[in-house]
Amino acid sequence: MKLTAEQIKTFDEQGYVFFPNCFADEEVAVLRSEADKIFRSNRQEVWREKTGAPRTAFAAHTYNEAFRLMAHHPRLVEPLQQLFGEGVYVHQFKINAKAAFEGDVWQWHQDYGTWARDDGMPEPRAMNISIFLDEVLPINGPLMLIPKSHKYGTLAAGHDTSTTSYPLWTLDPETVTRLCAQAAPPGGVGIVAPTGKPGSVLMFHGNLVHASPPNITPYPRKIVYLTLCAVSNHITKFTRPEWIAHRDFTPIVPVEDDALIAHARAHRVAAE
Repeated sequence: MKLTAEQIKTFDEQGYVFFPNCFADEEVAVLRSEADKIFRSNRQEVWREKTGAPRTAFAAHTYNEAFRLMAHHPRLVEPLQQLFGEGVYVHQFKINAKAAFEGDVWQWHQDYGTWARDDGMPEPRAMNISIFLDEVLPINGPLMLIPKSHKYGTLAAGHDTSTTSYPLWTLDPETVTRLCAQAAPPGGVGIVAPTGKPGSVLMFHGNLVHASPPNITPYPRKIVYLTLCAVSNHITKFTRPEWIAHRDFTPIVPVEDDALIAHARAHRVAAE
């Protein structure tokens, strides 16, 4: 999949681009089923909320075939190869859950802030790709973005190790307020929250400021976050576990476009 000139312009200006219905129901169904199994496991890669509800499952592409295919899927890999002008590798892979009634907040932050401080990534030549496994609604903890905030570089941040079960480099309210004011259109607000059906895809810049509120509804939501980095921009510090910040800098070779469909059908036949 290649980005159009208009999509590249939108990404440059706004810091993100959204693709509704990028993956078919059949592809998403097997991924959702596999994610549920992973969250029921006791693997070290699975982090939980303080309540015990699932929060994040790291590195699923290293031990689950469906997610391995997703991490190598041309609809996700090729746009980044196009933007970076070189091969990309998987820097991070996580499935983030917002469990019904128990999904906790993700504070305001920039992902590249963590990649730079904790992993020694030289430049923000890496990007998050979000794949919706459940329907993301305005009410069930959607990802909130501040458009154009990637244009201000890597901002000062504090290391919050107490608010949630996951430590995060977070931005202060004054900075977030200023960025929202700068992003707001006349008469509008400076935050957007892309919503959509399962299979929708959101790509956003590593310095785009974002957060998500708690989920206090009966409607759970799971989103895969695939972080792809330009090979020449690989990390230089290894302070976090390898299953959080990967150290295999081999360029991804994309699988066939129908690989996930074929796996889903084989998975269904095996189950029957």
